Amino acid sequence: MSFALDQLIRIISESNFPIAAAATLVAGLLRGFSGFGSAMLMAPLFAILFGSAEMVATIVAMELAISFHLFPMTRHQCRWDMVGPMTIAACLFMPIGLWLLVSVDRVVIQKTVSAIVALFAAIMFLGWRWRGRRGLVPTLAVGAISGTMMATTSVGGPPVLLYMLSDNDPPAVTRANIIAYYSVTQVLLIAIVFATGVVGPTTLWRAGLLFPLMLAGSWLGSRLFRGADERIYRNAALAILFAVGLFGLIK
Repeated sequence: MSFALDQLIRIISESNFPIAAAATLVAGLLRGFSGFGSAMLMAPLFAILFGSAEMVATIVAMELAISFHLFPMTRHQCRWDMVGPMTIAACLFMPIGLWLLVSVDRVVIQKTVSAIVALFAAIMFLGWRWRGRRGLVPTLAVGAISGTMMATTSVGGPPVLLYMLSDNDPPAVTRANIIAYYSVTQVLLIAIVFATGVVGPTTLWRAGLLFPLMLAGSWLGSRLFRGADERIYRNAALAILFAVGLFGLIK
């Protein structure tokens, strides 16, 4: 018990913990009023604060906790004929992403994360949609790219979101597809990261301390902006993500 308390006190006493706490709260607000973007907001900042490996594990641990809560409510609406192959491809390519995580310089990963976030925000703001062919091969390719990106940067969402949001599925089905994809892939990724010793238990303690702030921000955001014009706050969310991405690039 005293060891756990010592760990918590040490993490809270870190000079960068207040910044991480504030970023997590804002990420929760962003998720609450826009429905996306929490991991993309935290990733560039956490990469600067904690390093690339700690960033990936901390964000995935928090996102996984949210996925566990949402998955049982949405799994029956999921299109497993698409999500299944995409998830398998992502999981098969995660070891490549993990190898990049431990092999590539942390500054390069930080800049890559920031560039991905800024580019995704710009694409979404401009309204670009995937118009290419769909089917098994494109689905597997999207999963492979996403799995590699997720293990290296924690930001594996852009290719999946752009691909799924371009489909003609009802919004509820698309939401279920995204939740199911993340639920399965994040379980495997967090297991690989800890099993290989890339990060230690301190990461879980940090994620556990930050997670309530993310939940509080999400709850507050969903209520503050309930009934407002969705387009305005979606564009505001994209503007925030773009700004965070640019900050990470110039930092």
